[in-house]
Formats: sequence, structure tokens, C-alpha cells
Amino acid sequence: MKFYKDHYDVIVIGGALAGLSSALMLADKGKDVLVLERHNLPGGIASSFVRGGIEIEAALHEMMSIGDKDNRLKVGKFFDDMGVDIEWLKVPEAYHASLPGIEVTLHPGLETFAKEIDAAVPGTYDKVLRLLNLCNSVFDSVNELSIHPMSKAKMLMKHEAFVKTAGYNTQEVIDSFDLPKKAQDLLAPYWIYVGSSFADLPFTIYSVLMADYVGYGSYIPRKFSHEMSLKMAERAEAMGVQIEYRQHVEKILVKDGKAYGVRTARGDEIHADYVISSSYPNKVYTSMIEPADAVPADAIKMVNGRRISLTAFSVIMILDDTAEALGIRDYSVFRGDTMDTEALYEDLAGLGPYRYLTCICHNLGNDTATPPGTCSYSITTLPRVDGWKTVEAEDYDRIKHQVAAQMIDDMSAYLGVNLRDHILEIVIETPMTVNRYTNAWNGCIYGYAHTMEDHIIARLQTAEHESFIRHLEFSGAHAISGDGMGPAVTNGRKAAKNVLDTMAAEEASK
Repeated sequence: MKFYKDHYDVIVIGGALAGLSSALMLADKGKDVLVLERHNLPGGIASSFVRGGIEIEAALHEMMSIGDKDNRLKVGKFFDDMGVDIEWLKVPEAYHASLPGIEVTLHPGLETFAKEIDAAVPGTYDKVLRLLNLCNSVFDSVNELSIHPMSKAKMLMKHEAFVKTAGYNTQEVIDSFDLPKKAQDLLAPYWIYVGSSFADLPFTIYSVLMADYVGYGSYIPRKFSHEMSLKMAERAEAMGVQIEYRQHVEKILVKDGKAYGVRTARGDEIHADYVISSSYPNKVYTSMIEPADAVPADAIKMVNGRRISLTAFSVIMILDDTAEALGIRDYSVFRGDTMDTEALYEDLAGLGPYRYLTCICHNLGNDTATPPGTCSYSITTLPRVDGWKTVEAEDYDRIKHQVAAQMIDDMSAYLGVNLRDHILEIVIETPMTVNRYTNAWNGCIYGYAHTMEDHIIARLQTAEHESFIRHLEFSGAHAISGDGMGPAVTNGRKAAKNVLDTMAAEEASK
């Protein structure tokens, strides 16, 4: 019996959230799909690991676009529609901001969020609520326009806020509300999740981020992010998708400008009508296309013209006491010595000590996260790849532990507890860890940075012109939406939709 079929409708490279989302959507439409995953498990960084007999979340802080069971947002609805049954837990707060002169916990709900900022900065309620409502309006427009494109004239009539703010950066729009600096600082902590300073971040992206996280709240799976990928894989296989693990794709085969299959590291040549790649275009166009001269010059120009976003450095600890006993009061804490996003962005180009940290205690969102009497505590920063690309092998261990020590000492001082005295298990994840495990370009987890020069709206308008090789689509964090696990699902669905649309168009033209 042959290991592979002679032919598939679609081959999906990568069994992480984006690839599995593509596979589910295609299988739901009756397509014959093969997923090839280089690891022995699905999920990519949507995973967990075990230390000392305790399962530990590897990456997920919070999941966006889920929504309550009776009011699902797009990602949550997709899981429901595909029959992927996940127990979602709502994170108790938006975040706690620990900044110079500020110790404030903010909760989801636009009015609630505005009231809590007003309590910290009196007289700002109306302005903050107007700003949040503007974000929500843009968010609604983005969701509708992603499904129902329309003419510019009709867009202006139906989506005025979206059109009027589309050309402005986040700082420009926030400045127009004439808010005190302290209020602006309280509106800024989530910037790290998109990885561009406010002066370079399209207000459209900020709007989506704030309206989603603040308006509807964020969620985590009861059984960690690996619950998502495992259940997606199980459901995909039940729908007829063939998933093969430990299968590393080395080449994407192209003939006459069209992808027609792949070759794996063990030499299998597998044919299909379409290929969806979770590998970054940087890697695909520079080393994976066969023959190499099938790569158009414009494809190389495109990847060279885009800025890679952030990677990750995390210290994940299992502590020997409860969160309450250790003085940990909030699920999510953003801590820094400034909220000047341009200064912080520049700081992230180095190797530490880092000035801005995000801290998560999973037990305060999931009471079964660790055994009784213990808690999980992670400290994360999201550096740029710039500095970590310069680290030599002989310096890696020293720098890794130096950065981790700084982060632990910083949060120990903040909590008033020496965390070192309470560590049962500790794992340090670096950009090299991400690169080795996921094969992501330079260890990047957030794809291409959203900037004013590379705007989401421009990406949507130029997407068709960036299909440099026919029947080859891209999913993953590096695709149009970018940034995190929720957008990875959206990108996977978008890639599948592109394939289905092309199939339909080609069939209609026969």
C-alpha cells in the first residue's frame, strides 16, 4: 500500500493553527487534502510541554476573536462551525498596567474600561469612550469588508470612520482626543502584541486590537493552546484530511509558473493542484522553489521590502505556592519604565536588559492550570530579531541566562517576593528556541510588521499582484492579518478561500 496518494487537491505545508484552519475549511468543501508537518505533533508554538510531571503552556497568553458562547466572534465561530469543541475560559481582566506612577487594573467592556481609566485619570471618561467607540466602529468595518468588498464610494457611505482614519497612525488619532499623558499610557500597553511603535502603527490595526480585546475580552483554552491544535487535527482527520508527521518539505515544485506539488526531505514527490505554505515567503522564494529560476524577481523584491516583526523571549516557571500567597494578583501585567512606544521599540532591538515585560499567571485564568499549591508564572518580552541574529554560539548560553536573570529579578522586586526561592521548574524560551522548533524565519512569531509603509489596507489591495506563482498560497503569521494565534487562524482560512475561489473561477472558465 502506498504511503501517499497519486494526487491531492491541496497539499498544506505545516500543521500549526493556520495550516489546520486551511485543511478544515477545504475539507468542509469536500476537497482532498494532505497536511505535512515536520514535527511529531501538530500546533507549532500552539503547544505545551511537561516538566516535573506538570503540563505547561508554551506560548499562548490570550486568544482574540473568540467571544462568549452566545456571541461568537470570527475565530470562535469558525471553531464552532468546524465542530472543533474547545472549553474556552474568559480571562478575568484586560490587563494590569504597572508604569511610572501607575498601578491600574483594567477590565473588558468599552464602558467599563473607560470608567476605570476615568477613575485613575478623572475627567477622561467621555474622550476615552469616544476613542474606544471609534475603534469598535473600525473593527466592525474591517470584519465586514474582509468578507464583502465594496466600491470606494459605497465604502465611504457605510464605513465613514474606517475610511477617515485609514491613512493615520495610532499616535496621530489618539493625540486628536487631547487626552492627558497618563490616560494615553493606560491605552498603550497592548502595543507590544503588534510590534510597531504608535507613530508607525496604522490606527486600523490598533482599532482591531483594542475593540477585540477590550470590547469582547480574551480567552484561553482549559487545556492550553495545544487543545486547539490537537482537536483541530482530530477533527480534520475525521473529515478525511490526511495528516502526516515528521515529514519535512524541502521543495515546492513549479512548472510553467504554477505549483504542482512538493518534495519531502526523505525524497517523496507528491503532486497536487494547489499548495498552501506556512513557511515564510522569505524562505520559500529563496530556497524552496524548484526550479529556482521559477521565482519571479518581484517576489524577492517583496520579501526584501517587508520588515520582519517581533520574536519572543520567555521565562516560564512553576512556583511552589499559590499565586495569592506569592502576591500575584493579576492574570496579565504589563510592566515598564516608560510608555514611550518609540523608545521601547528601539530598546527591543538589543539583547537586554529589556525595559518592557509582559507577565502571565495562568492559574488566575484557569484554576486547573497546575496542581494545587503551585502556580504557573511566565515573564515575556518580545524583542526584534535584530539583536538575536548577532549572537554567536559560544555566547548564547551566557546571554540567555543573563536576560532571564534580569527578568526574574525585575518581577521579584515588583512582587516583593524572591521568585528564585520558589522555582520548582523553569524553562527559558529564546528566539533560537522558536526558530529551531517552528523553523520560522529568524524565529519571528508575528510575521511582517504592520507599519504605515506596509499597511493592512494596502496589503489587501495588492494581494492579487503578490500571487507570484499560481496555485501557491501562504498561511501563517506572515500572511495578510499577521500577529498571533487568532490571526493565524484567519490567515489559514483566507488561504483556503483563495484556493476555493481560484478553483471555482478556473472551473467556470472551462
